[in-house]
Amino acid sequence: MVRLLKKKSFLIVLVSLILIVIMGITSTRSSKLGWFGNLLNSVVSPVQKALSSSGHKVDSTVSFFKDSKAINDENEKLKQRVDQLEKENDSLKELKTKNDLLIEALDLKNQLKQFDYISANIIAKDPGNWFNVFTIDKGSNDKIDKDYAVVASKGLVGRVMVAGPFSSKVISVIDIDSTVSGRLTKTRDYVEIKGDLSLRDQGLCKMYNISPDVDVAVGDKVETSGIGGIFPKGIAIGEVTEIRQINNELDRYAIVKPVVDFRRLEDVFVLKSKN
Repeated sequence: MVRLLKKKSFLIVLVSLILIVIMGITSTRSSKLGWFGNLLNSVVSPVQKALSSSGHKVDSTVSFFKDSKAINDENEKLKQRVDQLEKENDSLKELKTKNDLLIEALDLKNQLKQFDYISANIIAKDPGNWFNVFTIDKGSNDKIDKDYAVVASKGLVGRVMVAGPFSSKVISVIDIDSTVSGRLTKTRDYVEIKGDLSLRDQGLCKMYNISPDVDVAVGDKVETSGIGGIFPKGIAIGEVTEIRQINNELDRYAIVKPVVDFRRLEDVFVLKSKN
């Protein structure tokens, strides 16, 4: 393409020089040659105009390609900048999420000052999508024992089921073998929170032993009661999402959605009494 453009430019220059020479000759010689010059000029002039027009087109084409390359380069730089900004935005979102979790954990820690918090990572879990039973990387060598309460930044996770020297198995509130003494935050009435086989795969649990005179509604919060000696009082368990009747309006139970996301657990805290 560049070679072709150079050839056209050269032809324009060459033809222009020839015309100048011929015009000089015809102007100094006798009129006998004038007719030849006029004839030649009438023949060559359209060609010169055509070549001149082609030259302008060539220049325009070259300018177009130069502008296109500049635009493409600028677009590439802008694309790279957008990619960089998107990565920075994702990093900021991740940092905000971690910061929010730390604030929640700090609030919980201030609430339960009588306990030491032993941070633990989840290293294994039972088959399935939900963390109903899982293993953490801390055990008896870290002063962890059976039935120690386990929490996350948002609230109650469960309790230690078995404590080995270097790891422990934890049973969560959604497991069918889990029972937690709870209370309604609004009315302070005592209830019982149990795991249920039909609800476990939805990450939910049941609330039983609701007295007939207890005012319970969808959206009510449930927390630990402190009865039973395992779970400290006042740890958030979840929220009532549905109330179901069994035989009559006095015989009922509720569906509770835990505050902890048991599909995406990564790390937890084991509570160890300071006494």
